[in-house]
Amino acid sequence: MGFSEDPIDPATFLEDVEMRIGEIAAAEPFPEARKDVYKLTVDFGDRTLQSAAGLTDVYDRAELLGNQVVAVVNLGTVTIAGFESECLVTGVDGDDGVVHLTTERDVPLGSRVY
Repeated sequence: MGFSEDPIDPATFLEDVEMRIGEIAAAEPFPEARKDVYKLTVDFGDRTLQSAAGLTDVYDRAELLGNQVVAVVNLGTVTIAGFESECLVTGVDGDDGVVHLTTERDVPLGSRVY
């Protein structure tokens, strides 16, 4: 496996990209979307944001509730089929679909990822 992107300045990355730990508070179906995604409500402790996340291949809604996730919180809002997605829940491609990135153990909501 090769990496395809050029190296970047680590200080710039940490200044520009803000990733925080959130907890999935709600996961709802999103039949209006072109892709098979959930409407998520993610609790960051002092703030709650929405996300459209493609986790439907691996997770049913009930098993997502209460899971901590790593999310990018400063990308702005993207409107998808009338739904405002305010953060990007991160994931990786697994054998059966997207697997969300999470913490090894519970940490305080809103913790910054470095």
